Amino acid sequence: MGLLKKIGGGIWSKMFLINISLIILLYIGGIFILHIFLKKTTNFGQRIEVPNLVGENQNNLKNLIAFSGLTYQVLDSLYDPTKVAGTVLEQTPTASKISGVYVKEGRVVKVRVSKRTQLVEMPGLVDKSQRFAEGILNSRDFRYKLDYKPSIEANGAVIEQLYKGKQITGGTKLPIGSKITLIIGRNQAGVAVQIPDLYGLTILEAKARVQGMGAVAFFTICPTCVTSTDSLNALVESQSPDFFEGAMVLAGTTISVFATTEFNGQ
Repeated sequence: MGLLKKIGGGIWSKMFLINISLIILLYIGGIFILHIFLKKTTNFGQRIEVPNLVGENQNNLKNLIAFSGLTYQVLDSLYDPTKVAGTVLEQTPTASKISGVYVKEGRVVKVRVSKRTQLVEMPGLVDKSQRFAEGILNSRDFRYKLDYKPSIEANGAVIEQLYKGKQITGGTKLPIGSKITLIIGRNQAGVAVQIPDLYGLTILEAKARVQGMGAVAFFTICPTCVTSTDSLNALVESQSPDFFEGAMVLAGTTISVFATTEFNGQ
């Protein structure tokens, strides 16, 4: 009992109570200071609205979030020919009005913007078949047109590939949707085509009709044509070879027309 009394007296002594009080005060003060520190460093309780940047232009983003306490970062560009270049297509985090999520000061809003040009590698199509070449160009979203050139060795194959009238090699980067001209070899020896009726057509109309046949040349004779206006107004009076129902001509033949500005229609 005497020992317990001594221990009890020591515990409840004045010095012991002072020490305990100091420890409790230090503990409470430490928690209070830590709470203030964390609140300051973590922006505890802040609730900043994320603006909707989708559809806005990249050049306007700085002004749009200038007073929000947020910053932005452009991650990359996505090809979208329907949008003005630099239009925001995506953002992270999503706008608060859509997601219901709010952020703290200094949060970075990451965006992806549009671009109107996407570069695609031009394939090497020389010596490839016409069908194969068309399939490859379609798969890479190139536009193309076909021109034909007499060739025995490369019949039905690509002889040349052109971009804006110039030769282009495989591997060259071009904007998506670029127009490519393929020159296709065609063995036309001995192929017969029907002679068109050119009587009464203008020179331009007659030329277009003959050129539409592909492998037939066109030659004009117009003694009365003096000016370019005369050439536009002159009408075909006769042609060689003559037209008649079912008449044929071999590929490579030249169709000559006699045109006049004094056409009488007889």
